[in-house]
Amino acid sequence: EVIKKVTSPANRIGTFLGNVGKDTAHIVVGGADYYCNVDPRIPMAKLKKGTRVLVNEAFVIVGDLGFELAGPVTKVTEVIGTDRLRVGNEHGTQSVVLQRSAQLAKTAVKQGDEVRVDSNYRMALEMMSAPGSHEHYLDNVPELPWSKVGGQESAIEAIKDAIELPLLHPHLFAKFQHATPKGFLLYGPPGCGKTLIGKATAYNLTRQLRARATDTDKDVREYFMHVKGPEILNMWVGESERMVREIFATAREKRREGFMPFLFIDEAESILGTRRASRYSNILSTLVPMFCSEMDGIDSLNDVVIILASNRADLIDPAILRPGRIDRKIKVDRPDKEGAREIYRIYLTDELPYDGALTKEADHIGDAIEKLNERFVDWQFAKREENKFLEVTLRSGRKEILYRSDLISGAIIASVVERAKGMAIKRAIAVRAGLADSPGTIPDEGITEQDLQMSFQAEYAENDIFPPTDITEDWLKLIDYDPEYVVKIAPFHPNSPRPSNLGGVI
Repeated sequence: EVIKKVTSPANRIGTFLGNVGKDTAHIVVGGADYYCNVDPRIPMAKLKKGTRVLVNEAFVIVGDLGFELAGPVTKVTEVIGTDRLRVGNEHGTQSVVLQRSAQLAKTAVKQGDEVRVDSNYRMALEMMSAPGSHEHYLDNVPELPWSKVGGQESAIEAIKDAIELPLLHPHLFAKFQHATPKGFLLYGPPGCGKTLIGKATAYNLTRQLRARATDTDKDVREYFMHVKGPEILNMWVGESERMVREIFATAREKRREGFMPFLFIDEAESILGTRRASRYSNILSTLVPMFCSEMDGIDSLNDVVIILASNRADLIDPAILRPGRIDRKIKVDRPDKEGAREIYRIYLTDELPYDGALTKEADHIGDAIEKLNERFVDWQFAKREENKFLEVTLRSGRKEILYRSDLISGAIIASVVERAKGMAIKRAIAVRAGLADSPGTIPDEGITEQDLQMSFQAEYAENDIFPPTDITEDWLKLIDYDPEYVVKIAPFHPNSPRPSNLGGVI
């Protein structure tokens, strides 16, 4: 028996493609097709299309091995009927038509999906989640009412006029024959809330549409697609354009499914920059026209809400920003003094612990926090020596002083509060450690006004980083300062009596 086992020939493994008649099967082994018989002990009805089968020397099926667990993955370029898929190159070359396996027969497959195929490359076996497919959107937008967006009243008002009114009052817009805008641009310095406003728009708009819906209407749900500009860029020719098509196709599909899709493209200047004449191939020369053609296929806000966000709107191609594509340009400015107070109110809540001396300033904790907020913002916006940040020399010889408050942003305010929390935590840990040997009443633990002031100083000390002189103009534009008449900038250092020259002639 041992000799019989070691001298028996090996069986082949094939893929079952279907049955032909009552007892004949259609299989593929090593790329060759065969019509073969089936061992009577194996019921033909139990063999599923796409499963692996064991074949003996006579090419008779003698075993069912189930579906393959591994294999190549390819992209669907066309769905043909109900049982065939075209996969491979989307431009029509080097593509293959596959059959659907039994386990994929009832699965909804669309163009752009990825499927796993068998080793013979004849059957599509399993739907795969495309790598990065979940990176282009947020399924659930966080609860973000407009009250949680501070210091941006003018931008919020412009958003409501441009986006909410056409969708909430379509009959009035039709009566006045007012064209519904397609896209919007949020631009301004970094850290001032462009992404936050985009998410808040999705949350508040869908909430209002849901509230106005009748019993017969479908439930309106938001579908926030947050696309980071640089992640679209790909070294392979045509891949970036394909991703743009897929993103817009996904948005349209979600609209048909009853969602309200929001396409938010962050760092838009990185993929939609101005095209330039060049001898060499530039990805922007094909990516920008592709984006324009996809936007032209969007009827209006009723299909997809398109919002671009950029720190440098001047770098975006004019073809993108023209009316008919991006109809509204909304600037998100740095918060002023009152805006800073509003943002601090969002982060300095009555749920946080505060120093006992602060809580005793008023009968209610809310009033005490408000007094702290008033004093700290006044201190932060004071035009004093230690708050000087930059000295800007203009062509006329006049010098302008930029203070730290001129460069404030919502992100900086959030970071200041987080630093203050960290200081209070470290102080509480040290106090508790000191009382470990002598148990007693633990003193008040909480945030102090000094914590906020020290955090503010530390935040700007860490960000006291200035660019080389050859990119000073771009840096000034990034912080929202017009560099047209600037000839020199010089930073102020707290330990230096005079500012040290840094910038050169622009």
